[in-house]
Amino acid sequence: QVQLLESGGGMVQTGGSLRLSCAASTHAVTIGGMGWFRQRPRQARQFVASINWNNTGPNYPNSVGPNYATSVSGRFTVFRDDEQNTVHLEMTNLKPEDTAFYYCTAREVDTTWKYWGQGTEVTVSS
Repeated sequence: QVQLLESGGGMVQTGGSLRLSCAASTHAVTIGGMGWFRQRPRQARQFVASINWNNTGPNYPNSVGPNYATSVSGRFTVFRDDEQNTVHLEMTNLKPEDTAFYYCTAREVDTTWKYWGQGTEVTVSS
């Protein structure tokens, strides 16, 4: 099993920055990747960013580097603490359309997203 503990979030003005963090507690599970999705009111949850490690299959290459949604590429950076199951999402040049609940997610090696955090709210005022 995996438990995800998120921190960060809050309210910021347009152009500001925030950092989200997510720590995974695992029991008999090897993490293959962690990332972030976000959900705006009355919309589906959408992919934001992710980073992979420990994978052996062709579908989840470790060497490609972090992945980003087009809408956040160049403004958000996802990175991992060295050898730890903790990832951070550094968000810069925030826009009102970035306002959403942000959810941390994790997956086991060579599998799809399975574990989810409780979500943390990010509000960007204009």
